[in-house]
Amino acid sequence: MFEQLSDKLELALKGLKGEGRLTEINIAESVKEIRRALVAADVNYKIAKEFTDKVKEKALGTENVLKAVKPGELMVKIVMDELVELMGGQSAGIQLKGNPAIILISGLQGSGKTTFSGKLAHHLLTKKGKRPLLAACDVYRPAAINQLQVLGEQIGVPVFQQADSKDPVSIARMAVEEARRSGRDVVIVDTAGRLAVDEDMMAEIARLKEALDPGETLFVVDAMTGQDAVNTALAFHERIRYDGVVLTKLDGDTRGGAALSIRYTVGKPIKFVSTGEKMDTLDVFFPERMAQRILGMGDIVSFVEKAQEQFDEEEAKRLEKKIRKNKFDFNDFLSQISQIRKMGDIKNLLNMIPGMGKMTKNLDIDDKAFNKVEAIIFSMTPKERANPELLNMSRKERIARGCGMKVHEINHFIRQFDEMRKFMHTMSKGQNMQRMMGPGGPFGGQVGR
Repeated sequence: MFEQLSDKLELALKGLKGEGRLTEINIAESVKEIRRALVAADVNYKIAKEFTDKVKEKALGTENVLKAVKPGELMVKIVMDELVELMGGQSAGIQLKGNPAIILISGLQGSGKTTFSGKLAHHLLTKKGKRPLLAACDVYRPAAINQLQVLGEQIGVPVFQQADSKDPVSIARMAVEEARRSGRDVVIVDTAGRLAVDEDMMAEIARLKEALDPGETLFVVDAMTGQDAVNTALAFHERIRYDGVVLTKLDGDTRGGAALSIRYTVGKPIKFVSTGEKMDTLDVFFPERMAQRILGMGDIVSFVEKAQEQFDEEEAKRLEKKIRKNKFDFNDFLSQISQIRKMGDIKNLLNMIPGMGKMTKNLDIDDKAFNKVEAIIFSMTPKERANPELLNMSRKERIARGCGMKVHEINHFIRQFDEMRKFMHTMSKGQNMQRMMGPGGPFGGQVGR
């Protein structure tokens, strides 16, 4: 996410590292490179110029102050503050008002509306304790209804649809009545998209909004479309006056221009960002955290929050006792892998840790990284999983046959496991074990429920 922009901004600010102080000359050179980086990231030139003008003005105002702060660090702080402001300043929460609360989803075909509808339902169900209902109002694309039904079954949320009706307004109204009848407190209305902005689509979505009077209207946009995303967002807003924007496919080859430009152009906040196909890959948008990631600082707050969602204090205490006795086994290891998987995409998680983004940029890291480990452990007997010291050569040969690997690969894994177990045991003798196992520690949040 934002790799190109992050790299170019780093180069733009790098020239200040050897400087003793900020001067009009080095500020001008740095600002020029920042503007080039933004334009290359598909940010509108007018927006990029206004942004860098503000950065320059603030930087010039610090020429004779803050002598103890290094010029490079000071400029990074100024750029970060302006990035945060450009993207909205503060996070904007979703409005859930009405009985039931109605959320209208709009956007072009292929932007990810249907997948987002499912993710939003999952988010409201698991994070907000709501009882959502999905309404299938895309009457033109049969696959959209089927897709929504599959997603609904996957997350345990009912889907209202009328196969014999071609009137989305009528379907949406019936969905609201069904929600009231069945005690559902949120209705998420998935609407039809088109390959381009056209009058028929605009008229239909306008009729839906007028008929439903939703508490929240969201515009879903594919972040990979760059500046075109901003133009489409503006066209939709002029017609239906939506309340917020959702950026999808931020895990793709996006240059970041949409995220930096939409808030400025439309004047509406980005409320959610989506980074994958899985139902738990939806995040509330925080401008400050995004600015930190763009500038290569990671996003440790989001990382800790994801860890805390999986954290169980009682299980952590049980695990701590096992580690202190050097009894951490393969079953415990499997439990940790399971919790890491639940936290989300592995590479995205690593990118949240300061400094890890650059280290993993060219590495192919995903959930499959754990598949070999799981295959090895699942090829063990229950007794072997609970007692790693039983693994002699004959057992290793059997395990290798069971998982389709070589004996030397089994040996390599067991050596790594032993080293990790020794390290954890050594650490447990100190005073830092509780912090290690708690939220925010290196093992915090990865503890099984």
